Amino acid sequence: MIDPDLQEGTETSAGHMGVTAAIEAIGACPAVTDMMSRVGDKWSMQVVMKLGEEPRRFNELRRAVEGISQRMLTRTLRNLERDGLVSRKVTPSVPPRVDYALTPLGKSLWGPVTMLSRWVIDNRIEIESARAEYDARADAD
Repeated sequence: MIDPDLQEGTETSAGHMGVTAAIEAIGACPAVTDMMSRVGDKWSMQVVMKLGEEPRRFNELRRAVEGISQRMLTRTLRNLERDGLVSRKVTPSVPPRVDYALTPLGKSLWGPVTMLSRWVIDNRIEIESARAEYDARADAD
């Protein structure tokens, strides 16, 4: 008989008891879904990565994030600022100087984002191989 607490194709161990229930509870939370869409956003993560290195001015950040348009960078920074991840400091001058930096909350996100990026780099060859195998099977069907 199959244990009803097990997810299809998975097994639990003493160290992982309750993990599925916790993940289900998190997944049901609209706040988690909302923030996961933010942190899963291509541009947001690149901006967080660059600001984690050092605070930057707008144009410096635009040059650092390859492929981002001025409009998209503006939107991304506003969203990150709204979520409390990025601070915006305006220094009165001609022209005005605007610096962006990670807030303490943003810095707490930088670590996990960096680890995820490291994981991608470490596993990119295996991922590319899996994609090629999948595509070959899909083309054969």
